[in-house]
Amino acid sequence: MDNLKSKTTKGIFWSSIQTFSTQGIQFIVSIILARLLMPSDYGLIGMLGIFTAVSGAFVNSGFSQALIRKQNCSEEDFSTVFYFNIVVAVFFYFVLFFTSPFIAAFYDVPALEKITKIVALNLIISSFVIVHHAKLTKKIDFKTQMKASLLSVIISGIAGITLAYGGFGVWALVVQILTASFITTIMLWYYSKWRPKTGFSKNSFKELFGFGSKLLASGLLDTIYNNIYTIVIGKKFSQKELGFFTRATSLAQFPSSNITNILQRVTFPVLSAIQDDDEKLRNSYRKLLKLSAFIIFPLMVGMVALADPLIRFLLTDKWQDTIVLLQLICFSMMWYPIHAINLNLLQVKGRSDLFLRVEIIKKIVGVTVLVITIPLGLIAMCVGMIFISIICLTINIYYTGKLINVGFFKQMNDLSSILIYSFSMGLIVFGVTKIIHSDLLSLITGLLSGTIFYLGVAKLTKSPELEEIKNLLPNKLSKHNER
Repeated sequence: MDNLKSKTTKGIFWSSIQTFSTQGIQFIVSIILARLLMPSDYGLIGMLGIFTAVSGAFVNSGFSQALIRKQNCSEEDFSTVFYFNIVVAVFFYFVLFFTSPFIAAFYDVPALEKITKIVALNLIISSFVIVHHAKLTKKIDFKTQMKASLLSVIISGIAGITLAYGGFGVWALVVQILTASFITTIMLWYYSKWRPKTGFSKNSFKELFGFGSKLLASGLLDTIYNNIYTIVIGKKFSQKELGFFTRATSLAQFPSSNITNILQRVTFPVLSAIQDDDEKLRNSYRKLLKLSAFIIFPLMVGMVALADPLIRFLLTDKWQDTIVLLQLICFSMMWYPIHAINLNLLQVKGRSDLFLRVEIIKKIVGVTVLVITIPLGLIAMCVGMIFISIICLTINIYYTGKLINVGFFKQMNDLSSILIYSFSMGLIVFGVTKIIHSDLLSLITGLLSGTIFYLGVAKLTKSPELEEIKNLLPNKLSKHNER
């Protein structure tokens, strides 16, 4: 158990360093680019989101998760997945290449034909390191991944900003995307000593695909659904409005997705190691839920409260239509970690069949709400996202509860106090923004008051999550400094 905790702590430490260093730089770069470029430039890239995402899902095909979950992978397993990834990536590149005129015609934007052909190269570049990522994640080695991603973000950011200053518009974003993938690939091949040692194995493929195929199907459903909003907005509304939506989504996902991904990347291989011990799994799972909520709930509620000065100060008034969209999407995204961790457990227990069933049910619910809200406008669609998130969370928890006896009421009871602290903090921060009229001063005062209130309440109530964070970080840092 001590070894498990040590591996988890070490993994969280380096995964956090990787995420916040790379995403922190990426965030700064994105702010600079947003000030230089127009919302319509982001709208163009957003229009391609579903096509590149669906192709990427086929390239992976759930094999990464299958490799991480399998406890004794052979060289044949790794080599088989490596060759499969590349072949499928090349195939889908040519699919996008030859269908690019139809994509451009669908949106009635001729420039998309050329953009699609170039952006799709990212599929081939990324396919060369899918196995490398899986191997490093399996070993909970995020330090190596940090080195690669940090350099790629810096170089690609410089390239994108340079082109944006030069007036190249949307091509600054295209070059940034490709440069980031290329540098990451080069660096992971340099740092990782793994190379394919055998050929393609039919037996390995059948075994891994047995688990991965259901994740592929559910991943495709999820990918199509997550990008269906960009299709609808890009088709029914303007490029500019799609740009507002994609920028709001990106900002809302920054804290929620990144922190959840840190915990997921570490806990999936760790929890997989105790998948047969329900008692340990249940306890670890509930701790993870509460720890995730303790960090993410206040961040999302705080972003709702600070959305107005945040957008106006960082992105300027040309992005002001993003404010309301950001607030609504934050209320939806605050539940993302609870969704993700519940689904993670289904994978840990090897129930990819349940995973697929849950995704099908949720997508039916989501599409129904989307169809109802489309005629009501973009804001109504974002309100619908909140209802979808809550309904789908209930569905996720129902199936997880059946596996390890941690049902809806247990989970909500675990999270209730954190939710109350977060909304109380949000009201205080929102009040501050209405009193202070300077955007910068409002941001600083709001952040300070919200942080002091939330941590103060957590301290007074002796929050176990606060104690958990305090116990983990100093131990890790002191051990790190001793080396």
